[in-house]
Amino acid sequence: MRGTIATSPSSIEARHRLSLTTNRQTGTGDEDGVQAPLEIQTQTCGPTITVPYHEDTNKRRFLRSKVNRDGEKSFHIPSQDRNSNCKFPTLKLVLVIIILGTFLTLLHSPAVYNTDHLSNSGSRSNFVDRWIREKSAVDQRYESFLDVDWGKLSGIIEKLTDRNEYQGVGLLNFNGSEIDQWKQLIPDVEHVVLHLDYVSNNVTWESIYPEWIDEEEEFEVPTCPTLPKLQVPGKPRIDLIAVKLPCNKSGDWSRDVARLHLQLAAARLAATAKGYHPVRVLLVTDCFPIPNLFTCKELVVHEGNVWMYEPNLHTLREKLQLPVGSCELAVPLKAKENWYSGNARREAYATILHSAHVYVCGAIAAAQSIRMAGSTRDLVILVDETISEYHRGGLEAAGWKIHTIQRIRNPKAERDAYNEWNYSKFRLWQLTDYDKIIFIDADMLILRNIDFLFEMPEISATGNNATLFNSGVMVVEPSNCTFQLLMDHINEIESYNGGDQGYLNEIFTWWHRIPKHMNFLKHFWEGDEEEKKEMKIRLFGADPPVLYVLHYLGLKPWLCFRDYDCNWNVDILQEFASDVAHKRWWKVHDAMPENLQKFCLLRSKQKAALEWDRRQAEKGNYTDGHWKIKIEDSRLQTCFEDFCFWESMLWHWGETNWTDNATATPAPPAITTASLSSL
Repeated sequence: MRGTIATSPSSIEARHRLSLTTNRQTGTGDEDGVQAPLEIQTQTCGPTITVPYHEDTNKRRFLRSKVNRDGEKSFHIPSQDRNSNCKFPTLKLVLVIIILGTFLTLLHSPAVYNTDHLSNSGSRSNFVDRWIREKSAVDQRYESFLDVDWGKLSGIIEKLTDRNEYQGVGLLNFNGSEIDQWKQLIPDVEHVVLHLDYVSNNVTWESIYPEWIDEEEEFEVPTCPTLPKLQVPGKPRIDLIAVKLPCNKSGDWSRDVARLHLQLAAARLAATAKGYHPVRVLLVTDCFPIPNLFTCKELVVHEGNVWMYEPNLHTLREKLQLPVGSCELAVPLKAKENWYSGNARREAYATILHSAHVYVCGAIAAAQSIRMAGSTRDLVILVDETISEYHRGGLEAAGWKIHTIQRIRNPKAERDAYNEWNYSKFRLWQLTDYDKIIFIDADMLILRNIDFLFEMPEISATGNNATLFNSGVMVVEPSNCTFQLLMDHINEIESYNGGDQGYLNEIFTWWHRIPKHMNFLKHFWEGDEEEKKEMKIRLFGADPPVLYVLHYLGLKPWLCFRDYDCNWNVDILQEFASDVAHKRWWKVHDAMPENLQKFCLLRSKQKAALEWDRRQAEKGNYTDGHWKIKIEDSRLQTCFEDFCFWESMLWHWGETNWTDNATATPAPPAITTASLSSL
């Protein structure tokens, strides 16, 4: 790795310049320019010598002497120049010392100090060539100004019971003095100083994680930027790879290209090991390493700014086969659906309900869709104490395994805000009975089997906007220590959207892109051309389905009458309106057992809200005309509450002092024990 390079002193022209001034002596010449002889005193490191001056001698010695118009020349040697000849040998000695010191400084920098032994006869020549060619400047992106606590590091190394079996230590991004410290710390092993070329300046985080790529390859085949790979002299056995990482906490350190480059380089080197001996990776940094590259389950020791891992090399190799970022798909668009896992019982689909019984119907429909798509994996749902026993019974009957959790409050959310408890999603990482979880939001339908995603590592998800992923569908690897990592930074990390998705994007900046067909949003963007809208409508209704997962944004289908998508009746929600997608959801609903359909009945207040929106659309004379459609949904006439006169609610709708106490505690219909798991 390149190190800090001292600036070489500028070259000094080693010659004396005599500034001679011609003085016209009174009475020494006439008007014709005849000049009397002058005398010049010259001084060496001995006595002063007086010599006569002749013009022809001057022409030979001082070719650039100024000639006056009348031919007179004057020469003057200042007194300080007389002493310069005496000081010149001393000056040369100083210059030699400076040049040697500069060379030694460069020699011990991380970039130039390439290895403590040169593996072949041409190495020294190549080394010098590379030094001249590459080391004129240091790339500040890779610089780490962290002071290594050698005492603490020594204590960590002492705890390694197999350190006496070490044969080689790879060192990356340490300077010369630090490398010398490593040699004292672990003597009697081969110390291989690793060289890594800098990544090009035009490679940014946005180029590694672009907002959009051509997944269908209609216009181009997406490609990722190239990150230079390590240059390892010879083929040494390396038991420990130590890396010093930059950590600019004043900037966006978790999206630092150089920091990513260094960690991936270390991981690749570790993955090349034959497997007959463990390889440890030691990272020196004030900022936590990439949590899904080097996982906390593989963490051997963490003290201060030292993190030592013993990675599972097989798992690491699989991760490194994936694209470096979201610049390419990690899963092909046409994935193999008949993927077989030998560990299916350790894999599950999961969702979460907290403070939102209105999503119970959605979760039941999601379970139905998973089974209809052909998956037999476990279904796990996290619920808090606000979900009633009645609703829990419905979820259980639908096939969900209930896990009761304590909610996690978002410390940056306002009280009673929509995002107050959405950090409860972190509890997914506590489902340690499973190795892999595919999380899905409760407002989704699984149209095609996505079991093959269990093959993917954490975090695999679709793109959202900018460099971020959408957490509606994501692959998670449960781990209590990852849960603790999420909790440790809950007060310091800012979520871009105030919710769990923004927070998770700050922790897991290294994620893997899956096709948007695996989390396809029911949404028509403002800039969508008519052709684009028609294409989406075709995808929503395709039979057999083309999409894998359909994500229902806006007002949910079960909160609308089945006759049409009620998003049409709200101006700001029309971008989420699609009768075709709406019909698709109701098709899944109708396939559910009747006892589970009861969980999708509408409360009186919900009916009143739908009628209020319809009247507003009628008043606005919305051109789509959905407000004219007569409601045939049988749920309009079905009431399971004590108060059923929902029309009366409209008399005071919108008044700030109006309450809905009459409908706060509905009396739900009884359910039977029929379950989706038996289908």
